[in-house]
Amino acid sequence: MPLKEEAFRVAATRDRHAELTGAVNTLLLGSEPAGFNTDVGGIVDALAENGVDSFRRARILGAGATAASALVAAFECGAEHVEVRARRPERAGAMDRLGEDLGLPVSVRTFDAPAAPVDITIATLPSGTVLDPDTTGRLGEAGGTLFEAAYAPWPSALAAGWRGGQVISGFAMLLHQAVRQVRVFVHGDPQRPLDEETRVRDEMRSAYMGD
Repeated sequence: MPLKEEAFRVAATRDRHAELTGAVNTLLLGSEPAGFNTDVGGIVDALAENGVDSFRRARILGAGATAASALVAAFECGAEHVEVRARRPERAGAMDRLGEDLGLPVSVRTFDAPAAPVDITIATLPSGTVLDPDTTGRLGEAGGTLFEAAYAPWPSALAAGWRGGQVISGFAMLLHQAVRQVRVFVHGDPQRPLDEETRVRDEMRSAYMGD
């Protein structure tokens, strides 16, 4: 997980999501390594599975590689504006540039800035991050659905204190991006479904849950 930018540099070819985000989480080895970013599709699939097919306004917490994937996912879900919260807004320039590439307005704020209502909050902070209660409360009240990319430990501190609406665990993203990784390994194409994909996904889910 901490080597997505390095994998991007190693890849001889890259899919569109990798090119947009500057991050590769899957390398298909052959005569030359092909790079893919399955996190974007994993977020979109995880949201759809939980009844979130589209939204207009989103807030992303964090400004790293996963945040870039979340921004592209928000664009693909029809977002018209995305607010990015970063501890150091001056380091979030890549998110601004990505928004420009997508034609999606992006604003960058600090965590303690006033929070306008949004339809969904996508948290991409490192596992174990704990925000102060006032910040969590303020973001939750105006944050709508919470999609928390972290999944271990679960619930995260943010998820446990969320009062804004539905909470979706990052396990859903982990599962669905992994299904797309398997598509890459079988077909070389993250968009091409597997044979009996529902059964494969259910087996993967069962293995994780210990059923």
